[in-house]
Amino acid sequence: TETNGRPGEPLRRRIVSRVDLTQRMMAAGQEAGLDRIGVCSTDPFPEVRHDLVERRAAGLSSGLSFTFSRPDIASDPAAAFPWAERIVVAGRAYVPEAGSPGPPIPGTGRVARFAESDHYRPLLEGLRAMAMVLEAGGFRAEAISDDGRLVDRAVARRAGVGWWGKNTMILAPEVGPWMLLGSVLTDAPLVESNPMKRDCGTCEACLPACPTGALIAPGILDARRCLAALAQLPGPIPLQFREAMGDRLYGCDDCLDACPPGSRRVEAGRHGPGRVDLVEILESPPEAIAERFARFFIPALDGRYLQRNALVALGNGGDESHVPLLVRFLHSGDSMLAGHAAWALGAIGGRAARLALEGAEADEPQLAGEIASAIAALAPSGK
Repeated sequence: TETNGRPGEPLRRRIVSRVDLTQRMMAAGQEAGLDRIGVCSTDPFPEVRHDLVERRAAGLSSGLSFTFSRPDIASDPAAAFPWAERIVVAGRAYVPEAGSPGPPIPGTGRVARFAESDHYRPLLEGLRAMAMVLEAGGFRAEAISDDGRLVDRAVARRAGVGWWGKNTMILAPEVGPWMLLGSVLTDAPLVESNPMKRDCGTCEACLPACPTGALIAPGILDARRCLAALAQLPGPIPLQFREAMGDRLYGCDDCLDACPPGSRRVEAGRHGPGRVDLVEILESPPEAIAERFARFFIPALDGRYLQRNALVALGNGGDESHVPLLVRFLHSGDSMLAGHAAWALGAIGGRAARLALEGAEADEPQLAGEIASAIAALAPSGK
């Protein structure tokens, strides 16, 4: 039968071959621009649960929540989706479309390629295209992406979308790590895919590429040292990592850039996208910043955290022409931003920066410490 019934009647599904339904669903996803598609079971991932619990206990998750906050849920699809029988997993490449920030440009900040624009939107469109095929067959389907209820990398590996790389990302042939993942949970009895029989082999190019050594072992990330994580967490950026932040405003691509399978994709991208005017960010109201960069994960949706990142990036890539702007933040009354402005003044140096730091007053011990550290970082005649 091919009717959903009248109100109050049970759903009646169209009789269709599992193979045909799976093929039609995948064809819809491919037509919508998805690069990799696979299907897997909803069986739990006990080994993933063990890793999440162990790494959280060791502090490696830092302040990140996501799947670390509920390992029991994230590692067991049936816990959050008890009605589902299959998981359709898809990956969509965002490079070379996202381009490349290129070399540093004074006064600008770098944004990781995945966040250069809303690359999740076309991914979700592809997921919904597949969900519509399943729903048309009378089945339930729910599209999700970047969702803490599901360890997307584990299901992607099981579904054959790619392999779990030593940089903790899912890698796929020709695409490398440059793709976003999403899933469709469904009660349709789709044909399952085979896991990909491939791994990184002896390649460990990503490990030394990390500027802070956050990849402490193949496949193991210490989020306390990860620059992408630090840019998303609340509070001050630790002093020992600010210079390593470089001109990064949001995210870090270094371990992805070093990954050989994705190198051709990067080379095909154009230069230009992914650079943001830091002065414009610092001169904008925090609420306007949060609205402009709504695709970013910003703690408490507070644009001040992006301004915090911008102050560090300006300290690393600015010059003495930016000192007046930094002095304004030093005297802004916002202790977090004032502390990062003090650090930036110490990093840029010069007579005006020294005078501003030596004349600054701080009632809070943390800000006083930031100012003292910035003064100590200055050479006698300016840095």
